Amino acid sequence: MAKLSELKTLLASARKVAPGNVKPASRPVVRSKPADADVDLRQAFADVEPLRSANRATLPRDRPASLATKRLADEADALAASKHGVDASPARWDVGQEVESEQTFLRDGLARDVLVRLRRGHWSVQGELDLHRLNRDEARDALADFLNDARNYGWRCVRIVHGKGLSSPNREPVLKGKVRRWLAQRDEVLAYCEAPRHSGGAGAVLVLLKASTA
Repeated sequence: MAKLSELKTLLASARKVAPGNVKPASRPVVRSKPADADVDLRQAFADVEPLRSANRATLPRDRPASLATKRLADEADALAASKHGVDASPARWDVGQEVESEQTFLRDGLARDVLVRLRRGHWSVQGELDLHRLNRDEARDALADFLNDARNYGWRCVRIVHGKGLSSPNREPVLKGKVRRWLAQRDEVLAYCEAPRHSGGAGAVLVLLKASTA
């Protein structure tokens, strides 16, 4: 059994130690090892390269479409073949037209007063083609191109100047009759007549074209 003197000594020793000065015992830090299922980020992103710092984006470029060379060639041939219109039909040429003084033409089914109104200027002339100083082939090509343009522009009335043939051999109007035959071969030509004196007279022809469907 402890003596009273020993108990007093232990009590005195306990009072000397302040409660705030008592430090808890430190525990050793134990580092846990990564589990087998954890991913090592350094190893996973080892082959990753940083993005370039640029102000422009790189867009994919579409490959150009291939051209059907054969199809384009066929369309060009078809256009060249149809340039001068279809062959003339006897039904489209008025009987006795070759000997008429004014060399008129009227498409079947149209009233005769169409020629009267055409000559009197009922339709204003919207375009003119001058065939002076052109040979037969040049004049035919120029006429075909001019009528194609007139159709695209939506013109209704045009004037073709072919001349009176005063400078031709034997002073015969070579283009005058040919131009009228070429005009009759074109489906878009509804009528034509010799131009009045103030518009060229026997050296020109007024042409009435179909209305544009566009």
